[in-house]
Amino acid sequence: MEEQKNLEVVMGLIMHSGNAKSFGMEAVQAAKEGNFEKADQLLEEANEELVNAHHAQTGLLSQEASGEKFEVTLLMVHAQDHLMNAITFLDLVKELIDVHKKVNVRD
Repeated sequence: MEEQKNLEVVMGLIMHSGNAKSFGMEAVQAAKEGNFEKADQLLEEANEELVNAHHAQTGLLSQEASGEKFEVTLLMVHAQDHLMNAITFLDLVKELIDVHKKVNVRD
C-alpha cells in the first residue's frame, strides 16, 4: 500500500512539473505575440503547478525525515529531474518574457 502511495506521489511530481513547463512555454509564445496579460496569467498557472509539485516533494521529504525508509527508484530520480528542470526552465521563461516586454516598449 505504501509503495502505491509513493508511486502516486512520484507520478504527481512528474505531472505537475510537466504542466509547469508547458504553461511556461505557452507564456513565452504569448509574450512573443505581445500578449503580456496572457503571458502573466500562464506564468501564474505554471507557478501553481510548481507549488503542487513542491507539495508532493515535501511529502516525500517529510516521510524520510520522520524515519520512514523507502526505496529510491529510477522513477523517483526521474521525477526529481523533471521538477528541477521545470524550476530552471521557468526562471528562464520569466527572463524571456521581461525581454519581450522591453523590446515591445521600444517598438
